[in-house]
Amino acid sequence: MLPSSSKSTASALFGALGLCGLLTLCACSSTPQPKFQQELFETGASPYARNFNSSTTDSCEAARRALLSQGYLTTMPRADTVDGTKNFQPTGDTHVVVEFHVVCTPGEEAADTSIVYVNAVQNGFALKKSDTSASVGLSVLGSLSLPIRSNNDAMVKVSSETIPSGKFYDRFFGLVDHYLQTVVHTQPVTSSQIETRLLPVPVQIQVETTTSAPVADVPDAIGQAAAAAALPASGVNVVTP
Repeated sequence: MLPSSSKSTASALFGALGLCGLLTLCACSSTPQPKFQQELFETGASPYARNFNSSTTDSCEAARRALLSQGYLTTMPRADTVDGTKNFQPTGDTHVVVEFHVVCTPGEEAADTSIVYVNAVQNGFALKKSDTSASVGLSVLGSLSLPIRSNNDAMVKVSSETIPSGKFYDRFFGLVDHYLQTVVHTQPVTSSQIETRLLPVPVQIQVETTTSAPVADVPDAIGQAAAAAALPASGVNVVTP
């Protein structure tokens, strides 16, 4: 027969073991939380964004040059957006495609600042081999069947995940800043004030024309004078009008 102190120690030990077992069972039975439910959406500095002292046009151009310098195939669907893709072949049966998506927005502090947001997705592909077989029956030899095999190999997408924040994006932003320091920036055309003036009204000059007195008909005047000189000799008074 065990003493009372030994009994109490044994019961306490068994109780602790039972509690540990219960906790272990609960931990094993709980389902791990998916990663998309672990998003914090914090208001602090984002690892996927960086502020630059340049316009949105210059920042997007620097991002495009940064991707081009690393072998990415870039497209610009909009003036403030840059997309890039690059293919990798780690092994003979695997294929990886990295897709870059860059968006440039105006800054929050000054007019000549911008914020560059970047997101990179890594898509994984694997070679899937599938064998298909068929049989051909020969009536001459009876029910003999010959198997015919064909291989259909295809790349199948097996994974797609956003590259987590870290040195990957830090290196990208560092290269963007390098091109912002070396590439000539676009300078906006300074606007000058436009002065408008009224043109002087043209002065209307009035020209006065004078008309001369009508000149008498010369032949009639000569005829009347000759008739007046001939009539007094005959004693006839001619009254001229």
